Order: sequence, then C-alpha cells, then structure tokens
Amino acid sequence: MAIGPAPALIALTRKGAILADRIADALPGCEIHGLAHRVPDARIQFDSLSEHAQMLFESGRPIIGICAAGALIRALAPKVSDKRRDPPVLAVAEDGSAVLPLLGGHHGGNRLARLVADALGIAPAITTAGDLRFGVALDDPPPGWRLSDAAPVKAFTASLLEGSSVSLDGEAAWLSDGDLPVTDDGELTITVTERVCEPTPQRLVYHPARLAIGVGCERGTEPAEMIDLVQRTLAETGLAAGAVGVVVSLDLKSDEPAVHALAAELGVPARFFDAAVLEAETPRLKTPSDLVFREVGCHGVAEGAVLVAAGPDGALIVPKCKSRRATCAIARAPDVLDATAIGRPRGRLAIVGIGPGAADWRTPEAEAAVRAATDLVGYGLYLDLLGRSGLGKARHDYALGEEEARCRLALDLAAQGRSVALVSSGDPGIYAMAALVFELLDRDERPDWRRSEIAVVPGISALQAAAARTGAPLGHDFCAISLSDLLTPWPVIERRLRAAAEADFVVALYNPVSRRRTRQLSAARDILAGSRPADTPVVLARNLGRGDESVEIIALSELTADRVDMLTVVLIGASSSRAIAAPSGRWVYTPRGYAAKREDAAE
Repeated sequence: MAIGPAPALIALTRKGAILADRIADALPGCEIHGLAHRVPDARIQFDSLSEHAQMLFESGRPIIGICAAGALIRALAPKVSDKRRDPPVLAVAEDGSAVLPLLGGHHGGNRLARLVADALGIAPAITTAGDLRFGVALDDPPPGWRLSDAAPVKAFTASLLEGSSVSLDGEAAWLSDGDLPVTDDGELTITVTERVCEPTPQRLVYHPARLAIGVGCERGTEPAEMIDLVQRTLAETGLAAGAVGVVVSLDLKSDEPAVHALAAELGVPARFFDAAVLEAETPRLKTPSDLVFREVGCHGVAEGAVLVAAGPDGALIVPKCKSRRATCAIARAPDVLDATAIGRPRGRLAIVGIGPGAADWRTPEAEAAVRAATDLVGYGLYLDLLGRSGLGKARHDYALGEEEARCRLALDLAAQGRSVALVSSGDPGIYAMAALVFELLDRDERPDWRRSEIAVVPGISALQAAAARTGAPLGHDFCAISLSDLLTPWPVIERRLRAAAEADFVVALYNPVSRRRTRQLSAARDILAGSRPADTPVVLARNLGRGDESVEIIALSELTADRVDMLTVVLIGASSSRAIAAPSGRWVYTPRGYAAKREDAAE
C-alpha cells in the first residue's frame, strides 16, 4: 500500500533505535534519524528534537517518533497549521506496545499507523471518529479514488455520527464493505461517477480513476497547447479530471515535455508503449491513419494508447481530438486503473555522488535519488556504503576498471523505463561516472538512451573533504590533476603539472599511485618543488569518512610514493600556503590576500 514519501524514523535512545530498525525492515526506504549523543550509530543524526522534527515536518516528510507523544506534540506545536496539508506524524512507544497517529490521520497517517502496527504485531490506536464508527476514512479514499471536493466532508461526517443514513449512487466496494448506515433513501448521498458532479454538504462525490487519456504531438509541442486540448475535451464531454488515472502515449514521445506537463497537471503518471503494441489495436481504432503509420509504425497513437491502457474490456469513449500540433483520446476501463501495471514510465538515470563515504556527508538530494531508484549500479564498495538506503533495490555490482560497462548498463536500464542510480564516490562529475555517461550519449547512436531523463546529483568531493579536515588549503586558486596515465598520456599530465607549477596553484592530485604505477607521484613532486619551498605543506588524506580514515600533514620534501595509495588524495600547497599549530590541532591554509588589502586600506 502506498504511503507517500518515505517516513523518517526518529529515535531518541538506543532502545528506540533497535525498534526503529525493526520498523524499517517492514517499511523499505525509511530512514533512521538518531539523537546524536544517545544514538551515535544512526546514519542521520541530530542534536535538537524540536529543530529536526520541525525541519522534517515543514518538508512534508511523514514522521514516526519512537518516543513519548508529548515530546512530538511540544516539538511540532508551533508548526501545526492546516490538517489538510500537515504530513502524518506517529508516536510509537519505545517498547513497541502502542502506535498512535497524532496528525494527518485522514491523509495517510491512519494507514501508516496500521502498517507500523502490523509490523509490531499490535493494534493501532486509531482515534478519528469516522474511522472508528464506520471503518472508512471519507476524506482519505484508497489509491485510485479521488474526492472531488473535501470541503463538505466535515459536515457530512458529523451528520452521519448524529444518526443520518446514506444512499450509495454508484459502486465502490471500499464504501459498501464498511459500516456506513446505507439505505435506499438516505438523507445523505455518496455519488460514484467519472462525470462532473457538484458536491454539497449532503452529497460527497468520488471519482474512480477509470479513464485513460492518450495523447500524441509534434516534436516540441508547447505544454500549454496539450493541457488546453485535454481540458477542453474533458469539459465538452462532461468528464471529470479526477477520474483520469493515467496519461499514455507512444514511447517515442516519452521525452516530450508536453506529455509530462499534462500528467503533472492531472496529478497522474505518464506511461508509454512501443509501436508494435499500439499497432495491435488497429482493428479497434475509430480514426486509423496511414500517414501516422508511415511516420511512427502504428496507425494511431492517442487512440491506440488508451485502448491498450483500458484493456480488452475497455471502451474508447472519446475518439481522437486535435489541436494544431497535438491529439488526444479518452477510454474507460471497467475497473480502477493501476498505472504501475500499464506500459512503462520514462526511464530516469541519476548519476549520484555519495561523498567520501560517511553518511552524514551525503546530501539530501543524493539520499532522495537513491530512495527513488529501482536499480543501483556501481562499484560494489560504494553500493555497500549506502547501508539501509540500498535495501529492496536491484543491485548491479561492478569491479574497478569496469566503468564503461557500468555506464552502459545504467543507460540500458533507464531506457527500459527503470529508475536508476549510478553511484559514484565523491562528486560524480570529478574523475567519476558523469563524464563517461555523457561521452557515451555523444558517441553512440542510441535514441532510446537519449529519451531517458538524466540528472547529475553532486556530492562532496575528496578534495573538499580533505580540505575541510585540515583547515582551508583551498582558500585560494587551485586545480585538480589525475596522475593515472591509463586514459591520459603521461606527457599530457606532465604538461599540466608544469603549468600548475608555473601558475602557483594549490594542486589536488587524484589517483596518485597504484601497485604498478609509483614513479608519477615522484615526478609530480619534483615538478612542483621547482616553484615552491621545500617546506610547502602537503595533505595526505586517505579513506575520508570511513572507519580507517587517516589525515597527515607533511612537507613537500617528505612526499614519497610509499606514503600514499589509490585511496589517498594529495593536496600540495601553493608557495603561499601555510601550516600552523593551534590547541585545536594542526591546520593548513592558503591566504587570499586580505592582509595586503588591510595594509592598502591603512595607507
């Protein structure tokens, strides 16, 4: 059962964290957030319950607090404003004996409470009157159903609780199977329809998502034109937008902004079919076109797509309508549509940087991209670092050296409609997978790859992490150079090192040595030593953010290949870089020239 965005499990004690682990096992995608000084092993940590809970609440995340209900109430009280918008908030007893939905009960909270309670083998403490009396939440219909207007629900429910009966106009098993006081001549009415129908305080109107809208368009059609065509068609036929369950089209249109803008406007998924599937519907088309067949391989896009979506027992109820550059058609299915079982979505490839390794250095955007993925592709160690975030997803592990194979598989999976996270350590655009993905897109003639949505999700790079651990060595101009000559000839690397030395950049050296390649680091040292003092500070940072992290500050004259490995990033200061000792530790910084500015101002 869908429960919306992945909930955040908040644990204030070690015992609470153990229970949070148990709940998270039953709700894949959940994150465990721990109070830092009591739950130090939590992947996401916080210092203030009030500040952290308020941040999650304002972002719309469901919250499951393993703590006293009063603690959550006091933390969130200043932010509670509108029960129609507040996300679900649950309090769970630390011993697992009680689950209490505090907020958002009619907007996913009660359903989430039942899922948590099932995981714990207990009954949830549901307190909303309608749920208790009638076994249904009238303002929180199940997936595939929409309430045309929630405003009358409060008065309607109050009338039911005071003894009014209700008549059902239409069929809905979730309503008729409950304990509503249903009669043939009730004072109240619940109408189930795909057509526009005005609700009143005595009438609730529910739309089952039985309608599919098929669309086609010329390349680059403006979204406004597509949306206007569909809205006019619905209005002219009296069909309700709330009864639309899916927008469908030909797979060649899966990257058309107009199609996705329409789906977003209607609040439904967009799904796509290949031409052969649509061509099989030709006998059922009302307006087949030989011209369309010559262009895309099927005799109808809009009509063919809705007929496939509606199924063999569905019916085309609005044949193809046209605007200047777009078409649409509407079909009705016999049952509520499950969009996840229809066609395939536009694939998405997120090239994700997870930082050096520590979970608290991973950005919220990276976490969200991993949570949204169906498939994870990457070097096995990097996928392991994802921890619980990687559970429940298809893993595609590769060894070092198989970078192109990783990228090709990620692009192939996205082209099949999967949501893929191609995982890199550090930042994916710095000596990592992003450049190779775009090189393959540029080099290979693969239109299916190019139709996928692609996003690059930045991460903290090794050079940033190394700098943060040691102060501010990158405080002035700097550059990064990889010493690996597997892909770049050594003369080119050498030329770049000499240019960096002449320009007096701080230099970050990636891939400094390997088992078979050690001479390059000594050569780089000698080139840079020709333009800066022998005591220039050098930072050796290894396995940053992981259990065996080590950071060392040495002089340039002390830099030798045996002090580093492939897991080390080397920062070599400029001639102006300085190492200082302080009670808090030893630090490196590269001044930007503020001292000179101050002297000029004094003159």
